[in-house]
Amino acid sequence: MAGGFVSQTPGVRNYNYKLTPKVFVTCFIGAFGGLIFGYDLGISGGVTSMEPFLEKFFPYVHKKMKNAHENEYCRFDSELLTLFTSSLYLAALVSSLFASTITRVFGRKWSMFLGGFTFFVGSAFNGFAQNIAMLLIGRILLGFGVGFANQSVPVYLSEMAPPNLRGAFNNGFQVAIIFGIVVATIINYFTAQMKGNIGWRISLGLACVPAMMIMIGALILPDTPNSLIERGFAEDAKEMLRSIRGTDEVEEEFQDLIDASEESKQVKHPWKNILLPRYRPQLIMTCFIPFFQQLTGINVITFYAPVLFQTLGFGSKASLLSAMVTGIIELLCTFVAVFTVDRFGRRVLFLQGGIQMLISQIAIGVMIGVKFGTAGTGNIGKSDANAIVALICIYVAGFAWSWGPLGWLVPSEISPLEIRSAAQAINVAVNMFFTFLVAQLFLTMLCHMKFGLFFFFAVFVFIMTIFIYLMLPETKNVPIEEMNRVWKAHWFWGRFIPDEAVGVSAAELQQKAV
Repeated sequence: MAGGFVSQTPGVRNYNYKLTPKVFVTCFIGAFGGLIFGYDLGISGGVTSMEPFLEKFFPYVHKKMKNAHENEYCRFDSELLTLFTSSLYLAALVSSLFASTITRVFGRKWSMFLGGFTFFVGSAFNGFAQNIAMLLIGRILLGFGVGFANQSVPVYLSEMAPPNLRGAFNNGFQVAIIFGIVVATIINYFTAQMKGNIGWRISLGLACVPAMMIMIGALILPDTPNSLIERGFAEDAKEMLRSIRGTDEVEEEFQDLIDASEESKQVKHPWKNILLPRYRPQLIMTCFIPFFQQLTGINVITFYAPVLFQTLGFGSKASLLSAMVTGIIELLCTFVAVFTVDRFGRRVLFLQGGIQMLISQIAIGVMIGVKFGTAGTGNIGKSDANAIVALICIYVAGFAWSWGPLGWLVPSEISPLEIRSAAQAINVAVNMFFTFLVAQLFLTMLCHMKFGLFFFFAVFVFIMTIFIYLMLPETKNVPIEEMNRVWKAHWFWGRFIPDEAVGVSAAELQQKAV
């Protein structure tokens, strides 16, 4: 039987802690970092379906959209239009690699602040854009902001939260992302009805609001005990640990953090060390989980929901309203993960969500194939269109309590301190790279693969569900610094973890690893 079935790993220590108001408030504010990512995800698809925006920057696409005889699958096919959306994620990929160093050297909070600042500047470029160049510069700056925030916020939340509630607090990041999406779709719904170019400018320019929230939040947040120790402030770290754990009995956890810090200081090249066999489980998971998260096909819905619904025959206003409905459902269902992830565990949500997404994606592909065929010239009735929206909502719900929040939670909680920043940078970089590919290629893939595109993503959902079943051990309630015991107990990963990695001091471990 696969070691992934272990829910309580023998030998894992339990620290003394209480849920304090301070840890709740700091994690709540820290989660603001997800707002900028979510707002952009929600705003982009709505703006690219607004006629004044298309007419000003993408007149060729606007002309195709108006052509009544155009193949429905290919109405919005334009590499330049998709570049507007996808350029952000390429910039986020690059910035996440630099962000790992800033996060490690200066602390998590300053990386979050820098993310908010660059996102703020990018929103100004987009809101006042006069040409394609200004749009793309703005998108690149937004991408830098997203890269810094996505690299630092999940790590911050995982380090601040008590072990038995780490999943719930970390999922606050995903809640903030979805909340940003919902707010953006609501704004798009109203700005799309404005005449002229003012509507899309308001939508893009209002990105400055979540940017200011994360900047202000970062300024008032304390840094994590892990980061304070890592930067030489041991006494401050101990006091912070007492404050967020609600007890003076923190010696055991504090000593584990000190040991982990001593080990991390001996690692001069974390990017090189993460390639060592002893870190193979973390490397594989931080690569494959974000890869699979994007290949669920969720960003087909998130980026291009209004465009997709127009392709299915909805009017512009109805398309934005349908996108708003799916966003609200995703937000509500994300709370399912918040309240269940530390009770039922990561694996149960991953597996159930994967099965739900698989079934709904196949059903969506079949219905679209029956109505439009391969020519893309059919018509779809109101009842069938509503049925497809319902299936999309079922699919979104499955993602919202599984791969959505857990795709950020698991990679941020599984790595030891000495490689944590590098591992999270890899996680964000892989996520952003495949987000970029999906955003850049989706409209072209829809044009050429037609309804088969949904079956394409369904195949990956099937593969990733099997991957989780076999390869991911349960990590709920396990302190971050004790995670090696989980990997050692796994049927496959145990061979990569040396025996001494779960039984001796950190300094001795590093000497033996070298």
